[in-house]
Amino acid sequence: MTLDRAAVRQALAGHPVARLSTENLAPAAVLLPLFTRDGEDQVLFTRRPETMPHHRGEISFPGGRRQPGDADLLATALRETQEEMGIAARDVEVLGRLDDFFSVHGYHVTPYVGGFPYPYAFRVDPREIAEVIAVPLARLRDPAVFRTEDWSHRGRTWPVHFYRIDHHEIWGLTAAILSQFLERTAHL
Repeated sequence: MTLDRAAVRQALAGHPVARLSTENLAPAAVLLPLFTRDGEDQVLFTRRPETMPHHRGEISFPGGRRQPGDADLLATALRETQEEMGIAARDVEVLGRLDDFFSVHGYHVTPYVGGFPYPYAFRVDPREIAEVIAVPLARLRDPAVFRTEDWSHRGRTWPVHFYRIDHHEIWGLTAAILSQFLERTAHL
């Protein structure tokens, strides 16, 4: 069974977006990309190369820091997705957005959700992406792959989410964004 994109759009729109103050934080945006392969909904992730100065080897969504030429944060998410994965903005059906998040690295991150057609001729930038990972949505909904740990950072304790899929561990901000998406679309 595949997700009805109109239903995803409606589910996301049914939750008021929690916005955070952007004071002293660098604006950034990511895209949570969805596609259907062989009748099964998939979420696309990327793994960063070990050579990157930050977030080496981590699994993430396509995205990054807002650039001066970006009209808004949605434009940032779409530009970064095109730069990293070769998925053209015109091929992404934007389905909505999730709450603002902040990263421990000083970013104010706005996540968007979008679907794209599959098969797709990805053009992966090897300087930014070491591996493209597609995970069936049904596997991500399995409680056995999820856990939360309490981590301390700057004198506060924060819940940190983890999804263990085969030999991949999705954690931190990416897992928090994913968790919110799964919660808001749980009834679909």
